[in-house]
Amino acid sequence: MHRTGLLWPVLFLCAGLFQSPASGAEPSRPVIGIIIDDMGKTLAIGQRTLRLPGPVACAFLPQAPHTRELATAAHAAGKEVMLHLPMDSVDGRRLDAGAVTLNMTQHEFVAAVSASLAAIPYVQGVNNHMGSLLTRHPGHMLWLMQELQRHAPMFFVDSRTTVATVARQVAYENDIPSTERNVFLDNELDTQQLDYQFDRLLRLAKRHGSAVAIGHPHEQTLALLERRLAGLQRAGVQLVPVEEVIHLQQEDTQTWQASWSPSRKAAKN
Repeated sequence: MHRTGLLWPVLFLCAGLFQSPASGAEPSRPVIGIIIDDMGKTLAIGQRTLRLPGPVACAFLPQAPHTRELATAAHAAGKEVMLHLPMDSVDGRRLDAGAVTLNMTQHEFVAAVSASLAAIPYVQGVNNHMGSLLTRHPGHMLWLMQELQRHAPMFFVDSRTTVATVARQVAYENDIPSTERNVFLDNELDTQQLDYQFDRLLRLAKRHGSAVAIGHPHEQTLALLERRLAGLQRAGVQLVPVEEVIHLQQEDTQTWQASWSPSRKAAKN
């Protein structure tokens, strides 16, 4: 039997299935989003953060002393403004003011989220501060996403402080545009580790088309970003607002689903 003659049509068919819709066109540049958490505590370091080049998102603690002033300045500087919502953690660490907790009633929870959103001028999205306990509870995450719906348009970023998190899944189920953190830039603050995590961010973006990093307003982290963001164009990666990362990821998901959804005729057969 001539097995080769039977094999080639199958190979061509498979190649067609895996071919991208824009095959032949130049692929778009990979993108990254960067969020600086814990904003609002210190004025000088906050102002330095706002001077970072490009659309670095700033996530503000709701009742930090300089949140309102810095959030207003961040908006004027073209930065995304986010609520960094404190949440219960499994290790019982002390919570920042404005936190939501597991023992709250739905009314108390919703009132706390609403007050935190109102405390931050120009707020566009939310991510969790700590939350390794609360983000694994679908009921509380449902209350959060329902409140974000009431303040729409609003996006959500799961900081992924636990592998057991259900936060992004609940956001998806409630039509809240969302993504998740891929890299923590500054769990360790020595220069070699900071550079390693930034390089890892770029590798993930090139592999998957996009990636999101979270850092904090430490002097070492800001020095890293001041040094490395200027070289993104040479690295073939683009820094974009987090909301744009979410939009691109949603487009990719819809394209993938459409390419694998059988036609009525195919499904019938």
